[in-house]
Amino acid sequence: MPLHTPHFAHDGDRPPRNGHSTPKPPKGVPPVPPRGPGGAPPVPRGNRTQATAPHLPRRVAELPPAHSALICVALPGLVISTDQGQLTGRGLEGFYRAGRRVLSRCQVRVAGREPLAVQACMIGADCARFVGTVHAAPDVGPDPDVVVERLRSADGTERIILHSAASRPLRLPVEVSLATDLAELAAVASGNSGPELSATVHDSGLRWSCDKGDCAVMAAPPPADALASAGLLRWEMELPPGGTRSVELRLRPDGAAPVRAVGHGATSPFAEARAAGDDPRVQPLLRTCVEDLQALLLRDLARPSDVHLAAGAPWRCGPAPADCLAAARMTLPLGTRLAAGTLRILARTQLAGPGLRSGMIPGPRRDAGRHVPPGCTGTDATLLFPVLLAEAWRWGLPEREAQELLPVAENCLRWLRTTVGDGVYLPDPQPHGPLRCETQAHAHRAAVLGADLLHAWGRPGGPELREWAEELRGAFCADFWIEGQAGGRPAAARTRDGRLVPHLGAGAAHLLDTGLLGSGALAPGLLDKVRTEQLARLLGDPVMDSGWGLRGLGATEAAYNPFGHRGGAVRVQETAVAVAGLAAAGHEKEASALLVGMLSAAEEFGYRLPEMFAGEPRVEGVAPLPHPAACRPAATAAAAGVLLLTALAGIRPDAPARTVTLCPVRSAPLGEIVLTGLRVAGAPFSVRVGRLGLATVEEAADGLQLGV
Repeated sequence: MPLHTPHFAHDGDRPPRNGHSTPKPPKGVPPVPPRGPGGAPPVPRGNRTQATAPHLPRRVAELPPAHSALICVALPGLVISTDQGQLTGRGLEGFYRAGRRVLSRCQVRVAGREPLAVQACMIGADCARFVGTVHAAPDVGPDPDVVVERLRSADGTERIILHSAASRPLRLPVEVSLATDLAELAAVASGNSGPELSATVHDSGLRWSCDKGDCAVMAAPPPADALASAGLLRWEMELPPGGTRSVELRLRPDGAAPVRAVGHGATSPFAEARAAGDDPRVQPLLRTCVEDLQALLLRDLARPSDVHLAAGAPWRCGPAPADCLAAARMTLPLGTRLAAGTLRILARTQLAGPGLRSGMIPGPRRDAGRHVPPGCTGTDATLLFPVLLAEAWRWGLPEREAQELLPVAENCLRWLRTTVGDGVYLPDPQPHGPLRCETQAHAHRAAVLGADLLHAWGRPGGPELREWAEELRGAFCADFWIEGQAGGRPAAARTRDGRLVPHLGAGAAHLLDTGLLGSGALAPGLLDKVRTEQLARLLGDPVMDSGWGLRGLGATEAAYNPFGHRGGAVRVQETAVAVAGLAAAGHEKEASALLVGMLSAAEEFGYRLPEMFAGEPRVEGVAPLPHPAACRPAATAAAAGVLLLTALAGIRPDAPARTVTLCPVRSAPLGEIVLTGLRVAGAPFSVRVGRLGLATVEEAADGLQLGV
């Protein structure tokens, strides 16, 4: 079952705050701000005064720090530990299942002592290893004679292994203290988890029950003693010299059998891709990103064959439509199964019936920083839906599946045209929200790719979308570009009375993400060549490029905060979007600098990229500063790692036409790189980019031709 963890305020997601009556969205889907009558009126172009949008008060939530935790994920299972290994019940520590903490305390004592923690590390997305030492005999000197190894998995198992280094047999008492509060993660995060529950002896372990649910822990081998009042299991272990003994603990929430993680199913939506080359970091990055994506998979209850991604752990283990779609799009080189499942799941949430919201994919509001009010992720999701469908079809989504989803995409595009009405721009949120720069980029991309999709399938509506997209292109540079002596820059937003919000942020990178059309061609963007060159210079400047990645807000802006999740922190997804967009536009110097910086950051984070980290400038010998409230793993960050590496090859498929075009990064910033096991047109695809920037296809589907 999917986790029902709420969206916490650290990412700014929130329900709408207004008094309008709105249609009730499908169960489990957060509501979307309603729109008033009428479409979006056109924006007057006469007044171009620069101004900051009104600042709205924001709810603040104090979240426990998660940046130093070891988080094992295999949804619906999750376990959060510190590097000490013991689960004490403090903070976020514990095993979770479907958003509930089913075990809060698991403390081990050997020979009456707690092991001295010496190492803690992740050995997979779903498993952590902890090593401690114990002086079991009183006369061994400074050297420990017992090593205690603990393997802790998100599926609810923990294996405790004792290794003897003593020269004589040892007889050791081993005690495990267990407890739970069966609290929801939201309550744990807010410090309201409640008291520990009383245990009863159950089978070969302990059991806890309350009105919240039930949980049992069973041990193998069975303990010699079980003391319910103290929550204690006890064994007498005999270890020969150099010998090993172990105990395995298994959690059973609600007395049920173990729930197999979605990512551990027999069939994965991701191809078994590999990366190799001159830079040894490419393979661990790709491997870790795919492992994290597998760990975040959720199955749809209405149709279990469909899977999608949770937004991230520990805070956002539930569905987030815009993040689901963005991550599925970035992972298209690994196959189209995730995209198909995500599209089908979200299609079932599309709002129908009469009303101005008809056709929207619902989503919560998201904080947009200090300059503009919160935006609606439902807008992002609705615009991303036809884009993902169009591009997934180009990558090889079967025609039958694409055709089934086409009416949903048409409804999204109809909503776009209805909402814009007689105007030029799309407000967000509707109807009186500001005109955000990146929203116009998303809307333009949806219109162009949507029109291409409709034309390919012989459906009406394409010419009207192209006509509006051309009008938007013609107006955008006049209305959103702030001229200046250094070449100018795009405004972050435009208020409804025509004033510009002049701040430069990473959202401008979305202007470079124009989308893929047929025959390997990229869609036109909102910027002309001269302004694209200027934006590339701005994104490559140290004001924006921290050396580790792209800042969410320029360092010289008055509102800059290196930890601001929309005000200066490096967001991995936007850096990857910038790298891919800059490379596609031919600005390889700036793309390469951002790519190399992000790869260095990934190495510092053990290749498990967080959704964001501090935008402090890179200093030699100093690691990037983690954000204490960032999700790690995060779907968009893990998917961004896939995009960063595949962008080097510039793969542009057109599976319906049986062609693939390669536009590699000619400067080869990582030297030679070989990507194998990708998927194009439903078959394995491998490509090599040499040190001279030339790309060679080494494996492809039968009949797939190399385009020009």
